[in-house]
Amino acid sequence: MQIKHRHKGFTLIELLVVIAIIGMLSTMAVVALNNARVKSRDAKRISDIKQFQTALELYFADKNDYPTGSGLTADKQLCNTDTGFDIATNCAAATVYMGKIPINPTPNGATYVYTRVGQDSYTITFTLEETTGNLPSGDRTASESGIL
Repeated sequence: MQIKHRHKGFTLIELLVVIAIIGMLSTMAVVALNNARVKSRDAKRISDIKQFQTALELYFADKNDYPTGSGLTADKQLCNTDTGFDIATNCAAATVYMGKIPINPTPNGATYVYTRVGQDSYTITFTLEETTGNLPSGDRTASESGIL
């Protein structure tokens, strides 16, 4: 009587199938992660702009004017100084409305650009990578009226 020995283990085909499935799942996870990163950057952009708008409105409530400065960089602050430099590097003895002006998260997008349009108006331009909420992707403008 012959006894058949069964080898325990996986065949090469079974191993290749499992590796292929794992590869497809990891590819889908990377794509989903990249999508989440884009949405996260856009959400941060909108949050930054809304915070900046709030600071501008607080400033306007105190001075009945919008700041004259420009150049939104991370080392600047929005403050009420008597020297006329309202977006400044150092607001030591002034009322601070925003301790650190936000900058565009990288990669992609464009630098936030603040422009004073007369005494009672301003614009902030920024870029969204994808449609976010009811805002389509591309160049967007925020003003005292909201985000367009």
